[in-house]
Amino acid sequence: MVDITLLGTSALFPLPERALTSVFLFCEGHSILFDCGEGTQTAARKSDVSLMKTDIIAITHYHGDHILGLPGLLQTMSSLKRTEPLYIMGPENISEELAPILKLTGFTTFEIILMEISEELRLCELIKGWPYEAILTPFPTVHRIKSQGYVFKLGRAGKFLPEKAKALNIPVTQWSVLQKGQSINLDDKIIMPDQVLGEPRKGLKFVFSGDTAMCETLTSEAKEADLLICEATYGENEQAELATEHGHMNFAQAAETAKRADVKNLWLAHYSPRIERPSYYLQHAKDIFPKTFCGYDGMRMTLNFED
Repeated sequence: MVDITLLGTSALFPLPERALTSVFLFCEGHSILFDCGEGTQTAARKSDVSLMKTDIIAITHYHGDHILGLPGLLQTMSSLKRTEPLYIMGPENISEELAPILKLTGFTTFEIILMEISEELRLCELIKGWPYEAILTPFPTVHRIKSQGYVFKLGRAGKFLPEKAKALNIPVTQWSVLQKGQSINLDDKIIMPDQVLGEPRKGLKFVFSGDTAMCETLTSEAKEADLLICEATYGENEQAELATEHGHMNFAQAAETAKRADVKNLWLAHYSPRIERPSYYLQHAKDIFPKTFCGYDGMRMTLNFED
């Protein structure tokens, strides 16, 4: 299963009741933080989420409301004597873009590894302990600067077939290795998991849009997602052109994206500070995609495998 917590839902600057947009994903003891604006630490505490053992911080782009919470968070991790390396990922030129941030951070008790990420990444190949089937994939979006959204997938192998394992004379002690999607060496022969597993079963899929205007890449990458958290900076239908000009969406455009992508659930976020009551505009989205919900700080969902 995968736990998703929407830590904040504001754009541009935090409000007393609305932190800047960020998302915390937890999966089998490991976690990813998507974006880290000013006040993200406070938002996490209000949501009873600990960021201290976060494996990865995935940045969508380098505007201040998505990165200015990094120095404080990194300093807190250091003050609590973290020793595990921390990966900070983002679009191209991450070293140059985050250089001032790291200068403000100063010394840390752990290694900070900056990574430009532009293609699919199997997380277990980077960090020990992540499930073999956990994959993080960035995709380009349309904003005023280089930006990207993220797809997190947790695949699910087919059911283990004991009769096939027995036919291959595989010791019972090795069955669990194959069940985890890893190969084994048996009598100088490589046994692959698909030799003892049924057809792959439906996995889980979460998508975070980041800041973007409507674009085909978001629609295609969000296809049949269990949950899409999508930016909805503007509320009124009449603001569609304005939203596009600024590299954003309104409620209706976010809903249209979810409808085209055939997602299961849509949470709206990244509201303009001028929007005092997001729920006032919700019907604009529901008229297009009924499974739309106004995201709020601390909103949670657990994604579970079917059957």
